[in-house]
Amino acid sequence: MVTTAEPATGLRSTAVRNPGHGESFTDHMIVMDWSEERGWTRPELTGLQNLSIHPAMIGLHYGQVAFEGLKAHRRADGAMGVWRPVDHALRFQRSCRRLAMPELSVDTFVAVIDQLVGVDKDALSDDPSHSIYLRPLMFATDTTLMLGPSRTYRFLLMAFVAGGFFGDSVESVSVYVSHDFSRAFPGGTGDVKIAGNYAPSFLAQRQAEAAGCRQVVWLDARERRYIEEMGGMNLFLVRGDRVITPQLTGTVLPGVTRDTVLTLARRLGYDTSEERISLDDWRAECASGVVTEVFACGTAAVVTPVGRVCDADGDFTIAATRPGPVTLALRKALTDLHHGLAADPNAWLHHCR
Repeated sequence: MVTTAEPATGLRSTAVRNPGHGESFTDHMIVMDWSEERGWTRPELTGLQNLSIHPAMIGLHYGQVAFEGLKAHRRADGAMGVWRPVDHALRFQRSCRRLAMPELSVDTFVAVIDQLVGVDKDALSDDPSHSIYLRPLMFATDTTLMLGPSRTYRFLLMAFVAGGFFGDSVESVSVYVSHDFSRAFPGGTGDVKIAGNYAPSFLAQRQAEAAGCRQVVWLDARERRYIEEMGGMNLFLVRGDRVITPQLTGTVLPGVTRDTVLTLARRLGYDTSEERISLDDWRAECASGVVTEVFACGTAAVVTPVGRVCDADGDFTIAATRPGPVTLALRKALTDLHHGLAADPNAWLHHCR
């Protein structure tokens, strides 16, 4: 059960029409605290507000911060649905375990999401390209600079209204292969969703933007040969009637959308595989036309086509420089599920209570 604090002032009575991505916050958040002595407190619903923290807070200095990202969509019947919250809850638990943080139960994770979507759903317009992006976050709160895991933590759930990550139209993007930096290392934290994975990627992202590209393609850290994933999303190649993605090696984030796309591709009649894909093979197969389409996928990106690859050894293009038929079919299959327009045999779309 969620307790309710004083509501935020100036509550939004109309939907956000031009949300962009990442700044059109909804009016509320949910807060819980954990300690070794008491465990979790009851969730508290409050107005979105600034935090007051001690400058020696462990999470601020040593990076004990885990988070998730998932979306709520307005279904065709007007009700709200959240996409695969149980799977996000399980990944959140795994991320917290990796950082020696307490776990939040799946039931509580889903319950607080239901609560926040319920009070802030009116911020979402009926534009099917818009969604409510939910950000669960946990961080260490002990006030000490002694190096070690915290004994107290705070969980927050906040949200914003989201448009398209790359804009509202479905257009191919250019991507940049990073040879200077690595995103993740064997035995590290590349397969969990934690704050410390992201800031080290910003310099490579600046290089990508300077080259006229929208995202970075990361190579494996050991050999710098194999493509792994992009800045905030997983990567797929299409070889005729086969849909291929880099295999999970412990350094690739197991995306919930990645898993969805593999399932949907099989449902649409395509063969799927998870492989080690070298940069050299990717280039050669694009040149020969074996690879006919490339796309990225993720909670924010949904399914986004890739048309050009910028690389130090020479740029190359994908045969389908515009969004290809497989990419578009998978995008439609996914968005139809988001909005309750297609059969959902896996019960992925959680109907908000």
